[in-house]
Amino acid sequence: MKDNDEFLKKMENLQVPDINPGEHPKMVKMAIMNAERSAALGVWLIVVPCYFLFCVCMYYFFHLRLSWFESMFNLMASLDKNPSLRFLSPLLLVIFPIVSIVINAFAITHVRYQKLGPEHSKIKEFSITIKIKIWNILLILLSLAIVFTFLAYIVTENIIIKN
Repeated sequence: MKDNDEFLKKMENLQVPDINPGEHPKMVKMAIMNAERSAALGVWLIVVPCYFLFCVCMYYFFHLRLSWFESMFNLMASLDKNPSLRFLSPLLLVIFPIVSIVINAFAITHVRYQKLGPEHSKIKEFSITIKIKIWNILLILLSLAIVFTFLAYIVTENIIIKN
């Protein structure tokens, strides 16, 4: 009985925390996109560039002269020859991997901006948190590799043409 009375006295003396409902939305760290959905979308965005790079590696480095590797080259060449479809090649090979980078970066990045409190009214805090989601990080790295590969090809091709 004595423990029960002490517990009741402690409960009566507890102070209720002061909650400001206006500050609550600033404290919630929400992801801009869902990590699983962005990973699935990122895979679809880099399928064609990965397949093209795979065909290039098999055709030129391993000297496998199979018809389905050549069909990919013929498809890309036909896109470049047709003036109305000329924009598709850079879109498929460079822009889609960049979109994949952005989407997956948004999925793992959380941003919070808040004032520290009433005693520090002039001090504001801006924090960026990155969640470790393996699939999203791997897709970002693979997309970066694809973009840098094609940009390096473009740069070296322009250097060779000018000389």
